[in-house]
Amino acid sequence: MRGRRHRAAGCCALALLCGAALADTPQGGDDAAAWNLHVQANNVTQWHPSFRAPYSGTNSLQPDSRSAETTDATLYLGLRPWRGGEFYLNPELEQGFGLSNTVGVAGFPNAEVNKVGSDRPYVRLQRAFLRQVIDLGGSVETVDDDANQLADTRSSDNLTITVGKFSVVDLFDTNRYAHDPQTDFLNWSIVDAGAFDYAADAWGYTVGAALEWTRAWWTVRAGLFDLSDVPNSTHVDMSFRQTQWIAEFEARHHAFGRPGKVKLLGFVSRGDMGAYADAVALAQQTGALPDMAPVRRRATRAGAVLNVEQELSDNLGFFARASANDGRYEAYDFTDINRSISAGLSLQGKAWGRPDDTFGAAFVQNGISSAARAYFAAGGLGLQIGDGRLNYGPERITELYYRWQAQRHLAVTFDLQYVVNPAYNRDRGPVSIAGLRLHAEF
Repeated sequence: MRGRRHRAAGCCALALLCGAALADTPQGGDDAAAWNLHVQANNVTQWHPSFRAPYSGTNSLQPDSRSAETTDATLYLGLRPWRGGEFYLNPELEQGFGLSNTVGVAGFPNAEVNKVGSDRPYVRLQRAFLRQVIDLGGSVETVDDDANQLADTRSSDNLTITVGKFSVVDLFDTNRYAHDPQTDFLNWSIVDAGAFDYAADAWGYTVGAALEWTRAWWTVRAGLFDLSDVPNSTHVDMSFRQTQWIAEFEARHHAFGRPGKVKLLGFVSRGDMGAYADAVALAQQTGALPDMAPVRRRATRAGAVLNVEQELSDNLGFFARASANDGRYEAYDFTDINRSISAGLSLQGKAWGRPDDTFGAAFVQNGISSAARAYFAAGGLGLQIGDGRLNYGPERITELYYRWQAQRHLAVTFDLQYVVNPAYNRDRGPVSIAGLRLHAEF
């Protein structure tokens, strides 16, 4: 294990040195940068003590004391092929596993991990997309240089078209206080809406297109994306035979002089998916455990998300999400959640003399439908859960983190999560999960 860690660390160190050398390279153009380059590296280590579990299944969080580590490093290359056009490439190095091979909790505690663990580091091209911004008038705004963002100016009223390979949640369901597992919360039903079963391969990316229309106080965005060829697959269906439509309305406001946003999102997935009731009925006929593969048929599955963020003071912000989807059908690409509600606070460290530090606290409650409960109680397996039986209870997770900005390019985060009824099972847990995150960016 030590050798594997050293190989991953060596690759990350090389990426960071490249980033340090290029971070201050002058960009082309007076207002519009011709290109940019950024690098980030992340290491997350999590550990939990042993916990109560009278039984375990294939997709259970294992009850003995365990730790897991994940490492990733990403290069963000941006190019401007023409005025208003931006092209981005993001090769990414990955290595490691989530706790219990990334199963056992519907709201999994590490959103930095993907569903394809590996002992050896490997590289994938996770994003390759074109963005075109069309100015429609209004005041002139400055766009700062950042990862996947070229320095520029643009009008406040604009159309933005994004086409290629990227993550749905790069554009949809974003939140200022809870959305980036590299810098804020780690639990993936807190950084994203738990019941937003967004199109993605096992790494969280897909192919598609999105259109955003922005005016002074609102934005409307819509997109069409590829689903995986089968649920939870490492490949997306490039034929676009299985697709997901997403639409989101964002309203920006000021409450008591403080900025905030309210977003309402809806999604519709169309593909081959199994109904929980059909899988249970077939299992009763055959005497076997419920299995989704034989009962997958062409079906439509819809869901909705309400997403709120509100600044409360110069240093304190509030967020909340509520989401639900059609619980008759299996989860397709994200996780086994049919309804979810979360809320939390984010506090900057100015009050104690650490203005670049952040303390965050959040709570999420996840649930599944009655049809899903019957399926898992009969021994069925989902994307993330499956204890072999089920004494149902809502999954409740509390997360606390403190992000210490050690220096300009390096942050260290201490994270603690407390999971009640992991995988909706009252017979197992509760379990405490401690985490340490190292994040560097240039």
